[in-house]
Amino acid sequence: MNRHGNGLIAPTLTALTVLVSLSSVTGNYCEVNLCHNGATCVTGVGEEPFICICPDGFGGDTCNLTDTGPCSPNPCKNDGTCELLTPTRRGDVFNEYICRCQPGFEGVHCQINVNDCDNEPCANGGKCRDLDGDYTCQCPSPYVGKQCQLRCISLLGMEGGAIVESQISASSVHYGILGLQRWGPELARLNNQGIVNAWTSASHDRNPWIEINMQKKMRLTGIITQGASRMGASEYIKAFKVASSFDGVTYTTHRADGQRRDKVFVGNTDNDSTKTNMFDPPIVAQFIRIIPVVCRRACTLRMELVGCELNVYSNTAGCSEPLGMKSRLISDGQLSASSTFRTWGIDTFTWHPQFARLDKQGKTNAWSPANNNRSEWIQVDLEKTKRLTGIITQGAKDFGVVQFVSVFKVMYSNNGESWSTVKDGNTGNDKLFQGNTDNNTHKKNLFEPPFYAQFVRVVPLEWHERITLRMELLGCDD
Repeated sequence: MNRHGNGLIAPTLTALTVLVSLSSVTGNYCEVNLCHNGATCVTGVGEEPFICICPDGFGGDTCNLTDTGPCSPNPCKNDGTCELLTPTRRGDVFNEYICRCQPGFEGVHCQINVNDCDNEPCANGGKCRDLDGDYTCQCPSPYVGKQCQLRCISLLGMEGGAIVESQISASSVHYGILGLQRWGPELARLNNQGIVNAWTSASHDRNPWIEINMQKKMRLTGIITQGASRMGASEYIKAFKVASSFDGVTYTTHRADGQRRDKVFVGNTDNDSTKTNMFDPPIVAQFIRIIPVVCRRACTLRMELVGCELNVYSNTAGCSEPLGMKSRLISDGQLSASSTFRTWGIDTFTWHPQFARLDKQGKTNAWSPANNNRSEWIQVDLEKTKRLTGIITQGAKDFGVVQFVSVFKVMYSNNGESWSTVKDGNTGNDKLFQGNTDNNTHKKNLFEPPFYAQFVRVVPLEWHERITLRMELLGCDD
């Protein structure tokens, strides 16, 4: 039965030898290097003994085939979409496909980032920063708005009386003439008249301050200060600091952009002239505290605050700008998460939090945590307090498997340590946001009412297959 002459038996023996060789590798098929062209071999996935994860440009079970067609691999840059112009392939020539570019990109292959600052959109000295498909204006105080076109310079009510006495408090009060004169904080109103017409701290107070509770979050762009005359002598604050708070408990001392030291404002030089100081950047807060640093004779003050209500320029309808997940205004360093997942434990396929950008493309193009449980989270540090009005979420695919977050809650913080959860306005319970139903459709949820925060956390509660998230935050700087 040995029929070597016709060549039938030898190939059969060769195939048997390969099978025996494979079965002797204790189940680890990858040790015999079946994957080609730099592909990654993975075992224990599904019913197949092994699979090969191919690099771009290669296909087939062992990645030994070159992908065909002008759109494989995708020639379009910056998440552009490649579309075939003809149903058949006649060779790799340009006119067989077209790149549909994301907003803000152009060129044959979407390789050119349009500079949105070329048209100089920022008014009143605003500095333009070009983003991926958008721009942002850094406005000098007191200008606000997308293009720095609005001025936030209303007098907030110390002189006019809109700020009532109960809103003004101080660390101490000076009592003069045997206790008959009370220089209380409620008298610290610009141009106040009379014999007793200002606030003065007690002489023993080594850390004096005066504070105004605006009763709601306001945008403060400046302060006008003035001294007073007591018993014929001029008293005034020569230098001071400004601190602010959202809750009256935790305070932040104002600093100029890029500075590590507290800003010291130059105050008055006599008892009656006014001195205006602008806050740059503006201060968004409910509580504003003036802290004297150097005083002449005594810390005596009359003042007015300058600014505007936040909702004048930024109601929900006018405050729904993407805050920078997709455009990358929010940098990778501002994103963190409780953990990250690695597909099949491979570092190359790690689902980092910095991938959680709306419409991001690629094989790993979203955030996914190491575990599927309700203690996982992804966090955005906005670097300064912003008004948050909504969120857009999106799922993704992991090698063909559709994955998304279907229910989540949102937490926020001003210091990254103490956290609040967005509540349901009707029940007072934690708000459960309905997420996605597939891997690619955008799902928009609004925060009603909006909230103010520097840190935002998304906490997945329910999901399909695995927690997988791309997102964009909506709001504005005010």
